Amino acid sequence: GAQRDTVVVAAMPLKFGDPLSADKLREIPWPAGAVPAGAFKTTKEALAGEGTRQALQTISANEPILTSKITGPGQRATLSAVLGEGMKAVSIRVNDVLGVAGFVFPGDRVDVLLTRTARGDGGADQSFVDVLLQSMKVLAVDQVADESKDSPTVVKSVT
Repeated sequence: GAQRDTVVVAAMPLKFGDPLSADKLREIPWPAGAVPAGAFKTTKEALAGEGTRQALQTISANEPILTSKITGPGQRATLSAVLGEGMKAVSIRVNDVLGVAGFVFPGDRVDVLLTRTARGDGGADQSFVDVLLQSMKVLAVDQVADESKDSPTVVKSVT
């Protein structure tokens, strides 16, 4: 007896860069008071505008399509589309040790540490580690921004 609305969901799993089309979306009934912010009520609304929209992250089948998870009409799925207003992306050079042996993937959260060595009063080197940033979202690993990537690969940079 609860009031119903509709929400557009993925009809099939979508990954980063997949274009949205009518056959990949469907409308399902949803409780009227619980529609997620940024959700679309109709497939026509989700596909409206000049040009196609693309997925900015992995979207599971039956998961609501939200404005934060897709590009605007005609935009490409690039890192600039993933960044919020006022945010910046920085790439850091890594190796097999710094990149956690390839087990860091897009979408993971990491701490950024600075390790430095200074010569002490007695002439011996002392190492220090400072936490620069905590819980930073990994946007891309090398040139891969697809969050569904799940096989470890040793890479040269992390963004």
